Amino acid sequence: MSKENLIFGGLMAAGLAVLGAYYVSTLPATAASHSEADGPGPNLEITVAGEANGTIVIDLLPDVAPAHVEQITTLAAEGAYDNVVFHRVIEGFMAQTGDVEFGVVGGDVRMAGRGGSDRPDLAAEFSDIPYERGIVGMARAQNPNSANSQFFIMFAEAPFLNGQYTVVGRV
Repeated sequence: MSKENLIFGGLMAAGLAVLGAYYVSTLPATAASHSEADGPGPNLEITVAGEANGTIVIDLLPDVAPAHVEQITTLAAEGAYDNVVFHRVIEGFMAQTGDVEFGVVGGDVRMAGRGGSDRPDLAAEFSDIPYERGIVGMARAQNPNSANSQFFIMFAEAPFLNGQYTVVGRV
């Protein structure tokens, strides 16, 4: 068995999903996947391989967090998110991905969650949008102005995150 297969199998055994590809698209405003609450902004489409395979479509909210959405869409367009793992998955809470430095399949994924892109960290863009199932927020360190490339998808309501992390979209 090749080293790549061992790494991939190990990731799946650890309960991590591998991102097959990320890309940004703009769906028509009449598309069924848009609700009235969703903005007309770009969508981030994530193809997940492995046990939890499928496609996740995130409606990004440029009116809520313009700098963060710009950073995500730029990184996606550059292919930075390709083959990046969900390195932190907490059942009933959230799944985190986006470590474009250390979270890439074939690299040292033991470091996943500690890195970011070569782009500057972003100033917080907090909003009144509550953290509930389907909300996508930017991950950061203790400094509120340290978000870079990592983001998380909520599985459930988490009011203790409200006003503490930048909301960038919704599934």
